[in-house]
Amino acid sequence: MLLKILLKYILGYVRITVEGYYIERFINICTTSKILIWNLKREKGVKLHLNIGINDFFKAVKVAKKLKCRIKITKKRGIPFLINKYKKRKIFFITLIIIVILIGVSTNFVWNINIEVEDNLELQNIEQDIKEAGLEVGMLKKNVDTQEIINKIRLDRSDISWVGIELKGTNAIVKIVKATEAPEIIDEKDYSNIVAKKSGTITKIIAQNGTAQVKIGDEVEEGQILIQGTMEGKYTGTRYVHSLGEVEAIVKYSKTKRIYLKTVEKVTTGEKETKYRIKINNFQINFYKTISKFKIYDTIEEEKKFKIFSNLYLPISVIKITNEELEKNSKQYTVEEATEKLTKQLEEQIEAEIENKENILDKKANIIESNEQYVEISVTYEVIENIGMQEKINEIQQQTEDIQ
Repeated sequence: MLLKILLKYILGYVRITVEGYYIERFINICTTSKILIWNLKREKGVKLHLNIGINDFFKAVKVAKKLKCRIKITKKRGIPFLINKYKKRKIFFITLIIIVILIGVSTNFVWNINIEVEDNLELQNIEQDIKEAGLEVGMLKKNVDTQEIINKIRLDRSDISWVGIELKGTNAIVKIVKATEAPEIIDEKDYSNIVAKKSGTITKIIAQNGTAQVKIGDEVEEGQILIQGTMEGKYTGTRYVHSLGEVEAIVKYSKTKRIYLKTVEKVTTGEKETKYRIKINNFQINFYKTISKFKIYDTIEEEKKFKIFSNLYLPISVIKITNEELEKNSKQYTVEEATEKLTKQLEEQIEAEIENKENILDKKANIIESNEQYVEISVTYEVIENIGMQEKINEIQQQTEDIQ
């Protein structure tokens, strides 16, 4: 039965309404005459809706006439009706065929490059480096040598530990794992000093191995030796060691900035205008006048690429351009308002640089200069930090010290 119904769809069928007092007899005669009808639905006892094949339709018309029932076609379904429909629309049908062919041809190209960096980390100029390595939008997939591209990227970028390229449909998926910058590890057998990685005032120094070169309260500069990798022995004299120890200092973070009491700020009015542009590969079609109706505005562009399936992109995209109107507002701050605003900004900037905020000892904000035009403020934080860092003693340094 199901096979017969499917065959009727291929050959074509109609949905008809039969209206009269002998609907039951109509159904019985169709059944005994082997006229295939399906999807029957009664309405008010004298009306019947059903599907019937094209060839059987004419047989059913004869049966209905005998029973004095009226027949009306409500829907036409199937391939024959589709063909007949599009015969009258030759241009549309030809255009449809051309589009299907173009889509088929376009599947041989790369129309989208999706870059996935592990943990959503940022990599500067990675899009340009991938392009220079030989992968770009619009190239034939058969010309994409993934291994050669991977090798070039790895050779040019020291901040990448792994790259993988996968071609899916017209989409090239580039997966990247960023290399972590690990500090230089100095072997325990190597001679080393502990030097200051930041300037500060020493608050704690414990030399477990080596000789302390500074004491609590000393001001030290970045790169200065804190614990030297040498030790004096009564019978051995001076000998080199791998220095070990702990050094803490008060490190100062300071920023100075000026804010003007009278400023002109750009604020949004809430008015927006939206325009669209179609991009076909490198060719663009604008559906708007290039000049905005706003005098001052910000522009935001969003590009959405067409795709049939998840990885089957087409060389067509729609670009949405949103212009947001701005207006200039004059703002007059008091000295107190300007001081508060700028102090908060500087504090946020400094705290973004401090790794462990629990070790903040003190913070100070000082007005450097204040007049009718501006206020200049300096904010300083004092933080306790471990500033010791291992530094290998090289052979030249050893030889120089031996001579001295």
